[in-house]
Amino acid sequence: MRKMLLAVVCTVSFGIVQAQTVPTVTEASKASLTEANFYEKIPVVKEIISFAKEHLSIRYRSGGTTTRGFDCSGFTRFCFKHFGVSLPHSSAAQGNVGEAVAKDEAQPGDLILFKGHGSGGNRIGHVGLITEVIGDKVKFIHSAWNGGVRYDYLHASYYQQRFMGIRRVAHLLAEK
Repeated sequence: MRKMLLAVVCTVSFGIVQAQTVPTVTEASKASLTEANFYEKIPVVKEIISFAKEHLSIRYRSGGTTTRGFDCSGFTRFCFKHFGVSLPHSSAAQGNVGEAVAKDEAQPGDLILFKGHGSGGNRIGHVGLITEVIGDKVKFIHSAWNGGVRYDYLHASYYQQRFMGIRRVAHLLAEK
């Protein structure tokens, strides 16, 4: 009787464990689904991100707008211009293009804006292009004075302290 009871308990326990480990939609897969839906609506967003990635490691150059070197706004301007969208050549001016979007609604293709070198004040001084959003992790590509065109993450303390906002400009791409 004890052996039978033990077998029943083990079987039930195993069934409960199996039920708890059934694959569910995780935050990462939700983000991937959302990202896929976003790209389906505006497929050129994926193309602009791929184009931006081709320029990884190009050096930083103050005022730079070409592959000889980019500053931050020169880089985003260069990428969007390749797809027929004209952005101003200043991160502060790019902060007025498109529509403001909440951080938790960020999507690939959005511009991400930061304060300049100092974390004080309220002036936009840096811009990047969001390449990936998984859960609350926002990855972006930008031209930084200390590394040129590279990836960074919004959750890094340096960028958290300087975060100013997100601007959705993908509709400008969709019109092209």
